[in-house]
Amino acid sequence: MSDAHWHILGAGAIGCLFAARLQQAGAGVTLLLREPASDEAVELLLEQGEQQQRLQLPASNCLAQSPISHLLVCTKAYDVAAAVDSVAHRLNPDSQVLLLANGMGFDQPLVQNYPWMQLYYGTTTEGAYRLAPRHIRHAGRGQTRLGRPGQEKPAPWFASWPRALQHCHWEADMEQALWAKLAINCAINPLTAIHQCRNGELEHNPQLAAQVSALCAEIAAVCTAAGYTGLATGLQREVQSVIRSTANNQSSMLQDVQNARPTEIDYITGHLLAVAARHGIATPRNSTLFTGVKALGT
Repeated sequence: MSDAHWHILGAGAIGCLFAARLQQAGAGVTLLLREPASDEAVELLLEQGEQQQRLQLPASNCLAQSPISHLLVCTKAYDVAAAVDSVAHRLNPDSQVLLLANGMGFDQPLVQNYPWMQLYYGTTTEGAYRLAPRHIRHAGRGQTRLGRPGQEKPAPWFASWPRALQHCHWEADMEQALWAKLAINCAINPLTAIHQCRNGELEHNPQLAAQVSALCAEIAAVCTAAGYTGLATGLQREVQSVIRSTANNQSSMLQDVQNARPTEIDYITGHLLAVAARHGIATPRNSTLFTGVKALGT
């Protein structure tokens, strides 16, 4: 079976990084652009360490009519539904749609409006940021997990992904993986956004470290109620591990605040609060952080 051809929606840092890596692994890729340019290649400059690579990536306008067999969505959570809407006329019941965004709940409009759509999900800790349009720096390797709730065996299209990314795995329990990422983001991202600090400060500053512990206790209670007891038990340890391994990183939420962009708080802490409310669990610390990030005007 030949490799799938991926159309990539969301040509930011992660979208361009994955496009480059998939192309280098032998898969076909096409960037989907909103600007009314004709279908032609765009040049991508990819930096990693002291190395620079210039790549030519085919591009297509979202309004084009050619069908899309495999779609990778790398937009912000709040843009996912509108982004997929913009190319829905190019999809069919055989199309495979892989959503790679922070948080949970952003897929619900798609589930409701396109019940025939085959949705897959992903999480990644690959580090990448944009220096300029089509100029990406790969700042650090991480873990990428792809999967679909209820599907233990890898999809046929997965074969090219481990060739493209050094640490890419098919996740047999994708729903738990998404919850784990959500829980960690809830404990780290809002605090860094409000206190304008790198992740490592959440360990080195005693007051912030105490807040992390208190947040983890609340988040663990929600995880338990949602049926993820194992995740709840090891949450504090996992959050501390992530803080240490990403000590010099600025969370995506902090970067959004610094650049006056909307944050994904509604799909991170907001999703946690919605689940907590359904189970009657009090989450005052997470609620305060949610309100605080909202007050930043994002």
